[in-house]
Amino acid sequence: MIKINGSSRTDSGVHALGQVANFHIDSPVPTENFKNALNNLLPDDIVIADVQEVSQDFDAISDTVKKQYDYLIHTGSIRPVLVRNQWHRPGVLDVEAMAVAAGLLVGTHDFKSFASAADQRDSSVRTITLCTVKQDGDVIKISVAADGFLYNMVRNIVGTLVEIGRGRWQPEYIKEILDANDRNAAGPIAPACGLCLMEIEY
Repeated sequence: MIKINGSSRTDSGVHALGQVANFHIDSPVPTENFKNALNNLLPDDIVIADVQEVSQDFDAISDTVKKQYDYLIHTGSIRPVLVRNQWHRPGVLDVEAMAVAAGLLVGTHDFKSFASAADQRDSSVRTITLCTVKQDGDVIKISVAADGFLYNMVRNIVGTLVEIGRGRWQPEYIKEILDANDRNAAGPIAPACGLCLMEIEY
């Protein structure tokens, strides 16, 4: 039996363009042939983009140094029925305020306020290296990169930034949320559909 070791666990409905997994196999099949062989067996919404032979001690989970997620919000009045990777939330959001708040999340902090109660890891301290909010037409893109993420952390960050964007809180309230170490201090969780794992670095 072959065990697949996937780097990043995601909730149902979350997308991934940069997922990485490793497995050990003793096979005469050349490495470069695995991509086509596997793609012929996979469902239409999953595709192997690349394969590489790595050292025996490589671990797709523990060797990760950075992950980046993007979250897309569609603010137009009409739901884009042919697009499945966006949260349709019609209405104007203050992108500038959201961007200021996002910048306050960059750095090493205790992100317990942004973690699901189901996350039982020993430490909730993480380092965010990128957190930006940009708008292009009706679509707002929130990009977050870090050395690791807690369960539901990005979706909770997005939900909080949306609350700031709609005027419930000022951007500086992010500092109070971080200091609270309490999930109830932050905003609601954003839907899974808008989240996409973009890249994993090793």
